Amino acid sequence: MLKKDGFHWTQEATEAFADLKTKMSTAPVLALPNFDKPFEIETDAASCGISAVLQQDRHLIAFISKKLGPRWQKLSVYEKELLAIVFAVQRWEQYLIGRPFTIKTDQQSLKHLLE
Repeated sequence: MLKKDGFHWTQEATEAFADLKTKMSTAPVLALPNFDKPFEIETDAASCGISAVLQQDRHLIAFISKKLGPRWQKLSVYEKELLAIVFAVQRWEQYLIGRPFTIKTDQQSLKHLLE
C-alpha cells in the first residue's frame, strides 16, 4: 500500500467510514437491567488497559475500562485477562450477587478455569 497507486478508496470504504463516524459521534443507548434474566460479562485485556461490558440478551447495561499503570502492564496476557474479570465482578457486584451470570473471555486458558 505504500507504493504508488497501492491504495484505492472504494465505495465500501466510504460507507464504512461514514458508519464509523456516526457511531463515534453518538452516545450508546444503555438498557435498564432486568433482574429476572441472567447477566453476561464480556472482558478483554490489551497491553495497556482492560475493559468489560455488562449485558443482558445482547443489550448493553454498562461498560468500564481502565488504563494499566507501568507495573500492571508487565503482567502476562493471562493475568491481565484475569484482572479484567476480577475488576468487572467487583465493579458490578450489586448486579451480580445472588444471581446467575456468565463471563465471556477470549483467553483460552481462563475458559477452563472451573473445569
